[in-house]
Amino acid sequence: MKKRQVVVKQRKSSYTTTSSSSNIRYVECQKNHAANIGGYAVDGCREFMASGGGDALTCAACGCHRNFHRREVETEVVSHVQYEAYGQ
Repeated sequence: MKKRQVVVKQRKSSYTTTSSSSNIRYVECQKNHAANIGGYAVDGCREFMASGGGDALTCAACGCHRNFHRREVETEVVSHVQYEAYGQ
């Protein structure tokens, strides 16, 4: 069986530009404060607020690290396709 190579020439070329922006928020705290006694209890902190001191990764409201707060990512993707005539 012979292999064939097919070359297709297009008359138009297209350029696609894509830009995305993301907005990250840290919402309710999910740290289990009763894990050491086998229970489950959260503190009720609803949103991460960076402490004003030197440690910006500690929440000012509950004192937990930022990793204990649920991460919400909002992403917006914008795509533009531009066609240009080829060889004219």
